[in-house]
Amino acid sequence: MESQAKPSMNTAPPQRSRRSKVVGSVIAVAAMAGLGGLAWYLTHQTPGTGAPGAPGAGGPPGPGGRRGGPATTVGVATADKADIPVTLEALGTVTAAATTTVRPQVSGILQQVLFKEGQMVKAGQVLAQIDPRQFEMALLQASGQRQRDEAQLENARLTLNRYRTLLGQDSIARQDVDTQASLVKQLEGTVMTDRAQEGTARLNLGYTKVIAPITGRVGLRVVDIGNLVSPGDASGLAVITQLSPIDVEFSIPQDSVPVVMQQVNGGAQLPAIALDRTRTNALDNGKFAAMDNQVDVQTGTVKAKVRFANAKSTLFPSQFVNVRLELRTIKDAVMVPVTAVRHGANGDFVYVLREDKTVTIRPVTRGQATVDKVQIASGLQVGEQVITEGGDRLKEGAKVTLPGAGKGKRDGAAAADGASAPAEGERRHRRKEQGAAQQ
Repeated sequence: MESQAKPSMNTAPPQRSRRSKVVGSVIAVAAMAGLGGLAWYLTHQTPGTGAPGAPGAGGPPGPGGRRGGPATTVGVATADKADIPVTLEALGTVTAAATTTVRPQVSGILQQVLFKEGQMVKAGQVLAQIDPRQFEMALLQASGQRQRDEAQLENARLTLNRYRTLLGQDSIARQDVDTQASLVKQLEGTVMTDRAQEGTARLNLGYTKVIAPITGRVGLRVVDIGNLVSPGDASGLAVITQLSPIDVEFSIPQDSVPVVMQQVNGGAQLPAIALDRTRTNALDNGKFAAMDNQVDVQTGTVKAKVRFANAKSTLFPSQFVNVRLELRTIKDAVMVPVTAVRHGANGDFVYVLREDKTVTIRPVTRGQATVDKVQIASGLQVGEQVITEGGDRLKEGAKVTLPGAGKGKRDGAAAADGASAPAEGERRHRRKEQGAAQQ
């Protein structure tokens, strides 16, 4: 009996082991089936019923705004027509049309200064007075010398006439007549020299009044009254700078020189504007004046000048300004915002909005540009709509929505949710009452 009981005790553990293995296998298969079902559910869900954050389930749109995904909200602009000027901008320096250092032309003591520092003076205006007394004496001396020599010349001429009369009567030798004629010519030369010396003395007397050679603004006074001044003074008496008209010098890139020369040779008056350093305020309007005859090999530019009337004295010598030179005007140019034009592997392109609220890629050729707009030389027509914002998530044929297009739908959905809320609350209250009655 004992021997029969032992085999039965040895066979029980293997049966339990096989049973546990079967249960474990069933659990593993069930777990794998559950994971497979979950994966299928996540990958085959319809838009609006998936998990939060998945494509098409209220999360962010898929990359590129592909077909079948949610529409991308974009900004649009309409291509319009406008006249745009082709300009050349550069940094320039204001230079006076004429600058002169006023120096005395004779030496003497400075008696009067007849100008104020910073005053506007006119050409021919007396600026200073030098002591004229020594020059007045020199003029009197030259005049006396001239008068004495003129009297001697007159006497010599009378004597020559008498000699010629006597020679006609054969009462005098011809040698005496020739000698007297030579004396007359000698005295004529002396009188001419005296007249030149008198003129020089009168001119020096006039130089005692220092005259303004040009019209402009006089600078600070260099010499005070009582000082001895002379033509050799390097600093002179003052400096006059012509302010109206005034020039602005700037540099033109050598690649733009042919365009400028073509307009100038065609007789065009190229208008220019002088702007302040912030490029916001216009200081004055002028015209292109001249251009240098050679290229600076160090900078690759050519110097040019623009002349301004400067009637309001808004330009000052040695001032730095921004020059905007208008070369020509493009008529009826197709313009779009700068943000609408994008650059790809095949060049510039824009996203054009079609009537079915999808976009298409359109290659374009970029033209002239302003601060916020760019010209489309080819590839786009006036009136077509282009994408300006949100284009980074788009591809060919992508579906888009305009700002504010889904507002009405969201408002209607919110109203429906508000209307169904009381009914849902009433059903919950009834279920609670039924549960309490059963208990």
